[in-house]
Amino acid sequence: MTAPQEPILVWERPEPPSRPAPSPLSRERIVRAAIDLADRDGLDAVSLRKVAAALDAGPMRLYGYLSTKEELLDLMVDEVYGEIVPSGPAGDDWRVVLGDLSRRTRQAALRHEWFADLLGSRPRLGPNALAFLEASLACMGEAPVGTVMRVVGTVNAYVLGAVRREITELRAERATGMNEQEWQIASGPYLTRMLATGRYPALARVIEGEDANPDFEEGLDCVLDGVAPLVSGGR
Repeated sequence: MTAPQEPILVWERPEPPSRPAPSPLSRERIVRAAIDLADRDGLDAVSLRKVAAALDAGPMRLYGYLSTKEELLDLMVDEVYGEIVPSGPAGDDWRVVLGDLSRRTRQAALRHEWFADLLGSRPRLGPNALAFLEASLACMGEAPVGTVMRVVGTVNAYVLGAVRREITELRAERATGMNEQEWQIASGPYLTRMLATGRYPALARVIEGEDANPDFEEGLDCVLDGVAPLVSGGR
């Protein structure tokens, strides 16, 4: 019985020979056009047909460079990871490196809002995504593997949640035409009446606090402080 043939992933699949006419194509041009579409009109606007139209090419020509829309999304995500990974050595101070990667991830997601929608699913295996993972893990030095995975996983989970919340708020602001302050003013009277019932004392205490809405940096510091004992204790 013949063993099943190992699939060749898009990262190792050669591109077709370049043709100057009617429109030159490459994976790089295809991915760039798809990212431009997603940045402008959202992820739902990305299809092989629309990308081909943006490149003045027939849709069937794109299948020489990728097989499915899922492969196109993988290539797009990896292109953004290329914006996140520093060009020089990441360093070996785990707190500095993980903090820098977290900030760079947030900045990239705010430039490409669709990026956050594609994070947190199956592992990304493109070269830039692997470089991101390598930098995240390498800065932990010789810490036990269990510690490394808990620390990196916790920090990444915070970044993903914080970025998705921030992007959701931006999208809501565009959809409603109200920024956060305007929304708070509009909903304030209702919330005041509900808190006056006395049924939500913990919520009232938080809302009335001076720092009821910590920003990304404050939250990141809390997470890094929280995992620090794991690193120093080697657990």
